[in-house]
Amino acid sequence: MLIKYFATFRELTGELSLQLDESPPRIAELLELLSVRYGKAFRNAVFEDGALSSLLILLVNGRNVRLTGGLSTPLSPTDEVSVFPMVAGG
Repeated sequence: MLIKYFATFRELTGELSLQLDESPPRIAELLELLSVRYGKAFRNAVFEDGALSSLLILLVNGRNVRLTGGLSTPLSPTDEVSVFPMVAGG
C-alpha cells in the first residue's frame, strides 16, 4: 500500500509518501497505525471526536472515503491512499 501526503501532512509526517508492506483491513486501522508512527499532531489532524476530521480529505484510489464508508472503508495491499488537508481558495 502506498500512502501519499500532501501540503501540511508532509510537514506533519516529514515524508512525501510511505510504502506499507501489509495493509490494515480498514481506514480506521490505517489511521491508528499512522497516528502511532507520527504522533499526537497527526492524530489531531485526522480524527475529530473519534470520527474523520472535517479538515481532512482522504482518498483511496482517487475516491473520497466519505463516499465509500468513512472509517469502515476496506483496504487492500495494492491501494493508493492520498492524505490532504481541507483547502479553500478563490
